Amino acid sequence: MRVHVVSDVHGNAEALARAGDGADALVVLGDLLDFVDYHEHDKGILGTLFGPEKVSTFARLRREGTREETVAFSRTLWASLDDPGAAVEEAIREQYAELFAAMTAPTYATPGNVDSPHLWSEFAGDGVTILDGEVVDIGGLRFGFVGGVVLPEGVTPRRTNPVWRPYLRTREEFDAAVGKLSGVQVLCTHAPPAYPELTYDVVARRHELGSLALTGLIEEQQPRWALFGHVHQPLSPRLRVGRTECRNAGHFKVTERPYVLRW
Repeated sequence: MRVHVVSDVHGNAEALARAGDGADALVVLGDLLDFVDYHEHDKGILGTLFGPEKVSTFARLRREGTREETVAFSRTLWASLDDPGAAVEEAIREQYAELFAAMTAPTYATPGNVDSPHLWSEFAGDGVTILDGEVVDIGGLRFGFVGGVVLPEGVTPRRTNPVWRPYLRTREEFDAAVGKLSGVQVLCTHAPPAYPELTYDVVARRHELGSLALTGLIEEQQPRWALFGHVHQPLSPRLRVGRTECRNAGHFKVTERPYVLRW
C-alpha cells in the first residue's frame, strides 16, 4: 500500500493535481486556501481583491509593524469594497473549485486553520472523503483525522475580515474531536502535537500552538505514524515517540513533494 500525504497546499492546485500520482490514496491535512501570499503578492485572496501593492504593504506591516497597525490597515482594505463579504466568499469558492478538482486519487482530507470547512462538502467530489474527529480504514490501517488548530486560552479572534475566520477551535472542542479517535494506527491532523521540536518555526522564530491532547493520544495509543502540518519551517520535521514516528508532512505549496507512507 502506498499513501501520499500533503499539508499546507495554500493554493498550489497544479502541484496538488500531481500529488496522488502513483499512490493508492492521497491524504490532505488542510490549509488548501491561499489567503495571503507572502511570496507572490498578486496571488492569494488578498492579491486578487486588492492587488500586489496593498498586499506588499500588508506583508511589511506583519513583519515590522504592530498588531494595531496591521489591523487598522486591514480595516481600510475591507472598507474599500462595496460588499466585502460577497467578494471574499467568491474568491474562496474560486480557489476551492480549482483545488478540489485537482484531487485525482481517492482522497481523505481534513481542514486546516486557513480553510472554510463549512464549504467543503459543496466542492468535494465522489472521490473525496472529508473527515474531522473520525476514523476510517485505508489499506487495512485505522486512520484518525482531526482538523483545525487550537485557539490559545483566553484569546478571542479579532474579526478584521468581514466574512472569513480561520478554523480555530477552543481547546475543549479540539480535545473532544481527538477523544473520538480510538485504536488509531495513523494519526492525521493539521495541528502538531505539543512537542517543542515540532512546534517551533525557525523562520518565524516562534512556537506555533501544539495540542496536548494529541501528545496524550500518541503516548497512550502509540500509532505507527502521527502526521501533521501547520509549521512551515519546523526546527525538526520528525520526532520519534516510543513506537510512533511523528512527521511534519511539509509545506507542500513550496516543496511540491508529498510525504510517502508504505506498508
